[in-house]
Amino acid sequence: MKLTIVYDNTTTDSNLIAHWGFSCFIEYNGKNILFDTGGNGRFLIHNLKHLNISPESMDHIVVSHPHFDHIGGLSEILNANRGKASLHLPKNFRGVKFDNKIFYYDAPAEIDKGIYVSGEIDNIEQALAIKENGNLVLVVGCSHPGIRSFFKVFKKYGQINSIIGGLHDFKEIELLKDLETICPTHCTKFKNEISRLYPEKYIEGGAGTIIKL
Repeated sequence: MKLTIVYDNTTTDSNLIAHWGFSCFIEYNGKNILFDTGGNGRFLIHNLKHLNISPESMDHIVVSHPHFDHIGGLSEILNANRGKASLHLPKNFRGVKFDNKIFYYDAPAEIDKGIYVSGEIDNIEQALAIKENGNLVLVVGCSHPGIRSFFKVFKKYGQINSIIGGLHDFKEIELLKDLETICPTHCTKFKNEISRLYPEKYIEGGAGTIIKL
């Protein structure tokens, strides 16, 4: 599995645009998934182009929650994708116009083999989990419901051993102690504390960061 952060508040590459928001491109078992679309469509398309990622290659587009910094590039990416992907939305996110299949979730579901969404939790957000070597890689937008909620929902699919994405004002840092990979991005408030406690597991985020698992 290869995960590329394509949109974040910071960047590891001066050719990429850093801007408030989050998006991650995932390559897994012949499937391409875009998780969230950042805060600005022009910036997202620019970063994808520089990273040699074609919007038309995307099989699934998953949105965590309808805050501007996660859906700002949605219209542009749907146009660029030319209707080739399936769109997976939390249940209360309505009003999206798309010619291909749109799915809404209020409960956990497998959207493709080994690829799961949590469904909308606390009427605000869903997360993505992907099975790799029997364990789960968790990809989150802002974790507004708290990662404990995501851990609980995905438990039936496997053990989470990696997390990538925004952790917002997450304070239950001890929940991360058994993970192998921790890449907090975007809105995470306590990055320094996480890095200090788990230096061997910590990966610095930013647009351009590539994680292979």
